[in-house]
Parts: sequence; structure tokens; C-alpha cells
Amino acid sequence: MSVETINTISPTTNKSIVVRNGISPSELGLLPTLATEAFEKYKTTKLAERKEIVRKALKLLSDKQDELAKELTEQMGRPIAYTAKEITTACKRGEYLLKICDEVLKDTYGEAERGFKRFIRKAPVGPVLVLFAWNYPYLILVNSLIPALLAGNSVILKPSPQTPTIVEHISEIFLAAGLPQNVIQFFHCGSPLIIEAVVRDPKIALVCFTGSVAGGLAVQKAAADRVVNVGLELGGKDPAYIRPDVDVAWAAEEIVDGAVFNSGQSCCSIERVYVHEQIHDLFVEKIQAVLKSYKLGDPFNPETHVGPVISKRSKAAIEDHIKDALEKGAKDATPQNISFESPPPDGNFVKPTLLINVDHSMAVMTEETFGPVIPVMKVKSDEEAIQLMNDSEFGLTASIWTKDTDRGAVLAENVDAGTVFVNRCDFPSPDLAWTGWKNSGKGVTLSRFGFEQFVKLKSFHVKNYPK
Repeated sequence: MSVETINTISPTTNKSIVVRNGISPSELGLLPTLATEAFEKYKTTKLAERKEIVRKALKLLSDKQDELAKELTEQMGRPIAYTAKEITTACKRGEYLLKICDEVLKDTYGEAERGFKRFIRKAPVGPVLVLFAWNYPYLILVNSLIPALLAGNSVILKPSPQTPTIVEHISEIFLAAGLPQNVIQFFHCGSPLIIEAVVRDPKIALVCFTGSVAGGLAVQKAAADRVVNVGLELGGKDPAYIRPDVDVAWAAEEIVDGAVFNSGQSCCSIERVYVHEQIHDLFVEKIQAVLKSYKLGDPFNPETHVGPVISKRSKAAIEDHIKDALEKGAKDATPQNISFESPPPDGNFVKPTLLINVDHSMAVMTEETFGPVIPVMKVKSDEEAIQLMNDSEFGLTASIWTKDTDRGAVLAENVDAGTVFVNRCDFPSPDLAWTGWKNSGKGVTLSRFGFEQFVKLKSFHVKNYPK
């Protein structure tokens, strides 16, 4: 069996920029064995020792911020003005998880009773397989890697072929921070068959997947013939509702950023906007004013707001959504902007596109677009907005924009999503549970609950020896 060649294509130039060899069959079989051997030793270390390793690793990661930012821009196309912030945010998340781990991982004691001692211990689960996406690779990885290591597990990492060097840096950094050999391993792979083989290995105690719904379902299916937990963070079609009492200009700025940042390639990007009819026309004007100031182009230009989307295939899928909407009666209300009309010629550039007169017969309002598109639909009431927000197979995040925050919180109660923002969007808070409802996934990362999938509970019931 020949070893797979993995070729990373620049979204900016569509030229090859990184080539890696996939894993051989012999290496594939050895990964879980080495992970198990490393786990048996690592699980005996004290939490204080694990914390010190993680603390040192986060410092080393932060020190490499500028180097890693350039690499992210090259491999996935996010403008250089923003990529360093991902490393900063990843480190802050890791620091928060460090701060809470003593409290979260400590023993939980049962009721006091003379002659007895009862408590619940959080034991590490074993080797963890982490399959993660390219769009925010450091952020996604930190969500699973840090609690997994702090809890005492070993980890096998499989990056996206689009951002292959992430795992190489992470492995090097943690080894330099003192992590024992093979507690972190990684492999490069583009073949679903190879991924399925690792998922099925009985030595793998937990699978964490971030990516598409189809990819997540394939992983879940591969794991279905044995007892193993599978955490899934999948797609989104995240809605925003703009109530009539808002500062319209401010809301427009926020919505454009939430929809267009990272070229709309975020599971929690705003993908559909419902605007109360009283302010609809003014809101559209303000969105247009914001878009006139945006620059689409070379992601290495520090003035660029929007770079390319990840692939030719992705560009075609986004353009198909726009075409479908226009054919069904939507109107392209995107303002004239010279950078939108003349992006670099060789990359996968999609102009930020404002669509109005949209409805739920259009793919752009029901299927994940994953691109810089802002479809705006007029609504008559709060009730209509909530009904439309919930009319989706997805439920990752949603946002409500209003001066009346009490009313916003009441409306949020009725929205079917794992996270509901009021006057904010596109921001996973490390102290809150990051979890998808419906087809957006299952399981939790971040917050104190983000540790739960990385431990198994072991109850101790000790009775004093009768004398």
C-alpha cells in the first residue's frame, strides 16, 4: 500500500505551498499502542506537574505568535491583520482552563457518615483522538488538547490537510515544555478510510471531531460498533435578529463583522439576518455603508479585511447559494466597491455580498454557506423572528440585538441554540459551555463542563475495618 501524498494548496494563489507524506500502515497501527504506553505513565503524574507543562507550552506558543500568524495567513488565507489574534486568544483560553482545573478535577465527596469515607474521583479516560478543522486550528485544538492533557490523557492529533504544520508546532512546543514523549502524537491524512481505522481502534478512548456534518456523521458511524464517546462540533446556520430599538449604524457594523470576518468561514458566523420591518430599509443602507469601507484582496496586505475562501470548491458552493437566491427573487444589494470588483486574479476570492428579499425557500437561508454573504430578511414581530430563527437543522449560536436587554434575554430563552448572544456574536467565551444543538453537534468544550468528556468517574466507598 503506497503512502498518501498530501498537498496543501494556497487559497490565495492556488499553488502548492506544503507537501506532507501521509501515515503508513505500520505507523498507523503503532500510534494507539504508543499512545497507550505513554498514557499509562503520564496518568500517574500530579496535576501540578501537568499544569506547569501546559503553562510553559502556552508561553512558548505565545512567543511564536508572529511566525505562526504568517503561516496561518499563507495556508488558510485569513488576513495578516487578524491571524496573530488567534494565537493570543488560544493562549487566553488555555490560561482560563489552567485556572479552573484544580477545582474541576478535584475529588467530590459524598455525605459525611461516621466510619465511612465516600468520594468520586475523576480519572483520565485514556488515549484521545482529536480530528480538527482548518478555519481556526489553534482555537479548535486548544478546546480539546488542554483539558485532555490536564486531566492526564495522551492525545493523537489529526490536522486538516489545509493546515498541516499546526500539529508539528504544537508537538515541538509541548516537548520543549517538558511533556513526555508520545503523550502527544500526530499524523497527516486525507483518506477517510485511514481515519476510520484509527477511530475503530479499541485503544482509542475518546474521539473529538470538529468539521462538517457529513464528516462528523462518518466518524460517529465508524465508532458505532464499540462503546466509545464521540464529541462532535459541526456546522451552523447562525441567525441574528435586529429589533427596531437598536442604534442601526452600530448594529450594522457588528453584523458585517460577524458575517464577513474570516471570509464567513466560521461555524458561528452570522449566516442569516432577520430585521424588523420598521428599520429594515435603514439597516440595509447602513450595511451598505459599512461594506463600502471593506477591502477584499491580498491577505498579506495589512489593510485587507477579507481574504480568499479556502478552495475553488468552496467558492463555487458559495456562488451557487447566491445564484439560487437571485433566481428565486432575491436582490443583490451589495454596494459598489472597487476592491470587490478587482481582487487578485488567481485566488478563491468571493466578494462580501448583501442579499435582500430573501426567504426560506432559498439555500442561502437554510444550508450552511460558509462564506462572506449577508442575507437580510424583513420580519414583522419578535415572534416571527424567533420562529424563523428556529426553522433550521442547526443550533450552534444565535444573536439578538436590542437596547432592551431584559427583553433580549426573554427572547433568547426561546431560541434553539447552544449559545445565544444579546448584542454580541461570534465569540466563544472560555467560561461558558461551547455546545451545539440539533445537527450542530453533541458534547461540550470550554467552561468547567468542557473537562467532563476527558474524565471518567470512579466512586470510592471505604468502610472502616470493624474491630
